[in-house]
Amino acid sequence: MAKPPTRDIFKIIFQNLFKSLRPRQIRGNYVGEDYFGNKYYEIPPNPSIGKRKASRWFEPADKEAFDQELTAEWEAWLRGRREEPPTKEELVRNLQIMDMKKKNAAELDDKYGKKDAAGKLITPQETVGTFPKYKEYEIIPSKDPEKKY
Repeated sequence: MAKPPTRDIFKIIFQNLFKSLRPRQIRGNYVGEDYFGNKYYEIPPNPSIGKRKASRWFEPADKEAFDQELTAEWEAWLRGRREEPPTKEELVRNLQIMDMKKKNAAELDDKYGKKDAAGKLITPQETVGTFPKYKEYEIIPSKDPEKKY
C-alpha cells in the first residue's frame, strides 16, 4: 500500500517567510492623466502571491484640496467597474458633450424661463432644502410665521 504524501509544516513556514521577505512592488505603473491634472496608477494583480485584484489609485493635482473632482470615466476605472482606463479621445468627446449640454440648457432657460415685464429672467424664490417656502409656515422652529392682518 502506498504511503500518502506528507506535508512538512516547517518547510511551508520557512517558504512563506522567505516569500514575504522578497521585495514587493510599492510604486505603481503610471496609467494616465485626466484634464484636471490628476495622475492615475495601478499595480496589476498577481495570483501567484494571492493578489487577485489590481490596486488602483490617483495622485491629485493639488494635494491640499480635499474636494477633488474626478471624471466619471476615471472613477469607474478606479472602482473596478471597467477594465481598461479611458482614452484621451473618450475624455475629450465626453467633455465636449458635457459642454454642449450646458450650452443647450442655458439656451432653453433663456427661451422658456419666466421673465418679468422688463424681460429679465425671474429667479425662483429661495427654499430651505428642497421644500418650498411659504409665508404661513414656520421657517425657524418655535418662531411664529409672519402674519398678515
